[in-house]
Amino acid sequence: MKTSINKGALAMLAILSAVTAPAVRAQTQVQVYGLIDAAFEHLNNTAPNGAGVTRMPGLSGGQFPSRIGFRGTEELGGGLKAVFTLENGFQPDTGGLNQGGRLFGRQAWVGLAGDWGLVSLGRTYSMLYFTFFDTDVIGPAQMSIGALDLLLPNLRNDNSISYKGTFNGVTVGAGYTLGRDASAAGGPSATNCGGENAADSKACRGWNAMLAYDTKGWGVTAGYDTYNGGTGAAAAFGPNRSNLSDTRWHLGAYGRFGPVKVGGGLVRRDNEGNAATPRSDLAYVGASWGVSTAVVLDAQVARLDFKSSANDTNMYLLRANYNFSKRTVVYAGAGRVRNGGAAAVAVSAGATVVAGGSQNGLTAGIRHAF
Repeated sequence: MKTSINKGALAMLAILSAVTAPAVRAQTQVQVYGLIDAAFEHLNNTAPNGAGVTRMPGLSGGQFPSRIGFRGTEELGGGLKAVFTLENGFQPDTGGLNQGGRLFGRQAWVGLAGDWGLVSLGRTYSMLYFTFFDTDVIGPAQMSIGALDLLLPNLRNDNSISYKGTFNGVTVGAGYTLGRDASAAGGPSATNCGGENAADSKACRGWNAMLAYDTKGWGVTAGYDTYNGGTGAAAAFGPNRSNLSDTRWHLGAYGRFGPVKVGGGLVRRDNEGNAATPRSDLAYVGASWGVSTAVVLDAQVARLDFKSSANDTNMYLLRANYNFSKRTVVYAGAGRVRNGGAAAVAVSAGATVVAGGSQNGLTAGIRHAF
């Protein structure tokens, strides 16, 4: 009897193990990931006397902003998953925090996902951000179209709810924020427009949307982002009154032709906080050539055109990349801007240039992902 009981107990344990094993495997899986990108750059004509500067840019690496993140998922059954992302942005030159000194300034959200898409709540990307992934061959580099419009690589919203899903090549997304940006640190990713104000229900609220279609060889995309201003908001990056808005449209397309990828787009901005020249167009086109599995060459031209104004800027960019592996890349690049009128857009984001003047820049760096 003792033997049969032991055999029965063992059989029961085996069954319980088989039943509970999926539950154990279904516990939250957390991934730690990151990227560090450090570079040097030299810019001329940064002061009226023509002096230049050699520096290591901190807000962004030469190619991509540095970050470390935590990504998690838990299977809830029936194809439903709980997901979260916490992503920190840091400066590789000093180790300081980006995004207004926030611990998780790049992303901080939790949500539910399934075959129907993803719903997330927290600090999330604007849908407009995703529309540049394939059309902009340079990406969020220090020398990029982000220098022409500082908000483009910083399209994030506090206090937001977002939805994004892809179905047979069609991607749709939308988001709404109760307060675009709670940080008062200044800058394009910290504009002191927190919203959630009982005295002003319109302050700093906004919404965004995207629609894209992708195939193996080409794709088209459209995005929209708008938000109201608020009292005390940093007027340099939008309106400081809730009855005024800052709106951007983006239309873009890309195509692949063997080892060459071509992409371009147009960003229309209507900034009611800029009474003199509220409307502007930022047009860009670029190409990326995979010379080999290791060597990739990128080139891009762009123009920022303010309507009814001579304060326009032309930009020209070249970059060479050498891939030691999928994780480690070294690169070198060159850029030039030509400013018209009183425009003072530097070739590198966060730098200075003489009003109405031209500027050349050289950069070289290394990027490692983990």
